Amino acid sequence: TETIVSLYAKGLTTGEIQAHLAEVYDVEVSRATAQVAQDLAAWRTRPLDRVYAVLLIDCIYIKIRDGAVANKPVYIAVGINLDGDRDVLGMRVGTGGEGAKQWMTWLTELRNRGVGDILIACCDGLKGLPESINDVWPQTDVQLCVVHLVRTSLRYSAKQHWAAIARQLREVYTAKTADEAEQRFVRFEEEWGQRYPAVIDTRRRNWEHVIVFMRFPAPIRRVVYTTNMIESLNSRFRQATRRRGHFPDDDAALKVLYLVIRNPIKNRANVTGKTPAWKQAINSLASYYGDRVTNH
Repeated sequence: TETIVSLYAKGLTTGEIQAHLAEVYDVEVSRATAQVAQDLAAWRTRPLDRVYAVLLIDCIYIKIRDGAVANKPVYIAVGINLDGDRDVLGMRVGTGGEGAKQWMTWLTELRNRGVGDILIACCDGLKGLPESINDVWPQTDVQLCVVHLVRTSLRYSAKQHWAAIARQLREVYTAKTADEAEQRFVRFEEEWGQRYPAVIDTRRRNWEHVIVFMRFPAPIRRVVYTTNMIESLNSRFRQATRRRGHFPDDDAALKVLYLVIRNPIKNRANVTGKTPAWKQAINSLASYYGDRVTNH
């Protein structure tokens, strides 16, 4: 099974893996892949910690046949517990018309696996997701991913203005306080509001979820202001799925992604493992969230 994990994670197709195992080990792949399916099922239902300091939700698009072949989003949830340990908590394949009902189903699964509280959740502005997070965990602070917000702003603006807009938004998000960020954004709005009202409206509608991270010192800001921590994992997902063309169904796609998660690369940045400078971060969280941290 370990050999299967390694070969899938390197991006080999099932046919290539079958040929390799037959030539090198004189074995069939069917028994090993059946074991992988069982392991995946157990992994997706395993108990989780009661409290997570941070929940990160991101997605990657994969070609999956659902009647016709289509790019379907696969959403990945990564948790950082109170000891600073990072772990992929779960995955789900999205369907058309994402909304609160579908998010509630997935987030409730995480709660039913033991997650009773999350201090801060960082996510893209996916329709219905921030509201669903607070329906499941009412005390959770929801932070929209700043990097995704900047990318959205660039999509709404002309290319010749990208550098100036990105620079000025960076000044907003590096402000020392929320009040300072508001003042800088007012200046940004004065310069760009008439030309690009959609950029302004996106932030005004979500401002309470844009500036959550500004109440914290640098060690926590680096952890919660963006979902980019998952990018190294997404890169490996793309490598493992690129050569396959498309997957026959959702389960086949999830199986390959699970094998990538199980096969971290030594001496490389991986989403699992210890969070750097965590002692300083957890002390700052404890001073803000009190017994939600200290009584876990």
